[in-house]
Amino acid sequence: MASSASWYPAVRAAAAFFIMVVGTAGMFAGTVALKPMQEAFDVSRGEATLPYMAFMVGFGLGSFWMGRFADRLGAMRVTFAGGLTLGLGFWIAGHAVELWQAVLAHGLLIGLMGASTTMAPMVADTSLWFERRRGLAVGMVISGAYVSGMVWPPVLEALVDAYGWRDMYLAYGAVTFLSLPLLALVLHRPAPRTVLTGPLEAAASARPLGFRAPALQALLCCAGLGCCVAMAAPQVHAVAMADDIGLRPADGALMLSLMYGFGIVSRLGSGWISDRIGGLRTLALGSAGQMAALLLFLPADGRIALLVVAALFGLSQGGIVPSYAIIVREYFPARQAGGRIGLALLFTMLGMALGAWLAGAIHDLTGSYRVAFAGAVAVNAAHLGIAAFLLRRAAAMRRAGGARAALGGIGQPA
Repeated sequence: MASSASWYPAVRAAAAFFIMVVGTAGMFAGTVALKPMQEAFDVSRGEATLPYMAFMVGFGLGSFWMGRFADRLGAMRVTFAGGLTLGLGFWIAGHAVELWQAVLAHGLLIGLMGASTTMAPMVADTSLWFERRRGLAVGMVISGAYVSGMVWPPVLEALVDAYGWRDMYLAYGAVTFLSLPLLALVLHRPAPRTVLTGPLEAAASARPLGFRAPALQALLCCAGLGCCVAMAAPQVHAVAMADDIGLRPADGALMLSLMYGFGIVSRLGSGWISDRIGGLRTLALGSAGQMAALLLFLPADGRIALLVVAALFGLSQGGIVPSYAIIVREYFPARQAGGRIGLALLFTMLGMALGAWLAGAIHDLTGSYRVAFAGAVAVNAAHLGIAAFLLRRAAAMRRAGGARAALGGIGQPA
């Protein structure tokens, strides 16, 4: 497209990356401040997790709705307003005198109307500005969430230790209130008018892959749910798993760092790969790699073995979620990108929540994570089956298209 050779798409993608790094840090504030909040509000540990739970529900639902709003209003307006709302939500949470006030601030302002504007809209918007290197650009932008997970928790923890959880909330709120609207201004240009459909939708956007559009969207949502149910077991329970087998909590934290660090490499590498083989093949490749890594967790019971498997897990799974954005852009109209990508991301977040709970519940029943990881492998196999089914449909559509082209050429002058 005409603007793909200019500098602006790259600058826009960089702004989207930093918006995601700053905006998605909201998910870590509630975990870092969990114990201080429990003491401040004099509640149980379970009740103290309610702000985090409210954030995740709001973040997931908001990803869909803010993606749709971005389709209609543009990414700049949505993210500009979201940055202000995010800052306001942290300011209110930092001044909360009752737990319910903190829960509402996390669910409505920080999650639903704040952080949600910094993920799905950024991924969808980036996909509109690149054709030749779309996968790499999307992978770079969405890796901002992993960078956020590496950078912000120690920073927020240090602020809590030095100044208390309330001042941490106020400080981070000020950062978002000032930085996100300024970064959003970089997104001032509307999407290129020439980008009306992806490479395959011009002929088949009404029936992508031969499905009705809602059917393919439902399959992508099921895939998003399944991949992240499997993904959640090691990501959420790494620290507890390390403690169960006699390792230090620091070893579990190192496992998480390896998952996130190699996950960044995976997201960039998978983006590069998807530019060459397409989103569906990249999704299947990531699913197979994640299942293999989950299988390797079953016999691993030593520090070195777990650290190596954690790194392999990060390398395998980091590219799965970005693949959904590429698939949406390949098979659906570009004007629907924000809402459809947001809906797929909503189900990945639901999968993370469900998978984390299931792994914990299975551990409580069996006293071991082995059964939980075996269950994760089974769910991953179902996800791989969905990816393989979609690949077969794509191959059948290509063969049918080739046959029609050949028949159309019969009787034509040479």
